[in-house]
Amino acid sequence: MVFCAVAGMQAEDRFGYQYNPNEVRVGWGDQLFESLMWHNPTSIVSTMPANWTKVYHEDYHHDQHFWVEYQRRFNHWFSVGGMVDWSDVRWTDVTRDGTGKELNRAPGHFFYNLVFMPTIRFTYFHHDYVNLYSGLGIGLGINGGSEQNANGKKTDVGAAIDLTVIGVSANYDRWFMAVDFGGLYSLKHVNAIFMASSRIINVSIGARF
Repeated sequence: MVFCAVAGMQAEDRFGYQYNPNEVRVGWGDQLFESLMWHNPTSIVSTMPANWTKVYHEDYHHDQHFWVEYQRRFNHWFSVGGMVDWSDVRWTDVTRDGTGKELNRAPGHFFYNLVFMPTIRFTYFHHDYVNLYSGLGIGLGINGGSEQNANGKKTDVGAAIDLTVIGVSANYDRWFMAVDFGGLYSLKHVNAIFMASSRIINVSIGARF
């Protein structure tokens, strides 16, 4: 039996554990996958005729993941919620001739990934000051930006999965800081992979009420 609590008060489950039923947090996650896949050129061709040209992707900026999540806790160990995640990568298209000389610079190119998903979490160590947990989210990933795919479309939609292998939160009263280790994956099919083990490390702050 779970005893419900009014807003701002704790609930108590049948095991006698007290907990705050609502949780909201905002977080940051890495773009390790994106930085490995999309990065500044390691070399520029300088041994071709001057009338030979090539377009390079340069000046990459990886803006990392920013996300917000709400969780509703039904007891001290199980909660259900939803998450929205945003990430993007920006670069400049630089045209160079065969000697490596810059001919044209076109900034403003980018792509983004927007993820919506329901999430669940299992807290296997519950304490007033420290929690340990794992979680899973399955939802929708939207990839878009300034570029077109092979079919001439600028937006693609695919499946998205977020896995929290282990997370730890340090709690003070209703406030907490957390670090999660896992990965965010999103793809349409094997030839359209938007993310693969991105967001391996997440850092977040939040409140429970």
